[in-house]
Amino acid sequence: MTTPPTPPKPAGPTLDLPADLDTVYANLARIAHSPADIVLDFAHLLPGETKARVRARVVMTPVSAKLLVKALVENLARYETAFGEIHLPTNNSLADNLFRPFQQPPEEPKGKA
Repeated sequence: MTTPPTPPKPAGPTLDLPADLDTVYANLARIAHSPADIVLDFAHLLPGETKARVRARVVMTPVSAKLLVKALVENLARYETAFGEIHLPTNNSLADNLFRPFQQPPEEPKGKA
């Protein structure tokens, strides 16, 4: 008896990226939820500022959000395999790192160029 051929894996959807699509850099995300939706607000907080303007909002179902988390975990694992471990700050909370006042980088010792 022969094994039936494995059906081809279905291709994912084709994404159409409009030419005028804006790329948004975000270093701050706010997450809220209701029983039906997960809301992700993305913003860019400048050093020394206390106010950030939300530049993009994504609303998805809880199932879609959980699938996004799974996809992010898988992609971060691939990234770390290729480029090395991503180290998170451990001496204080993530909020402290995101919202602490801007600090100037240390000056280089004199005589180095």
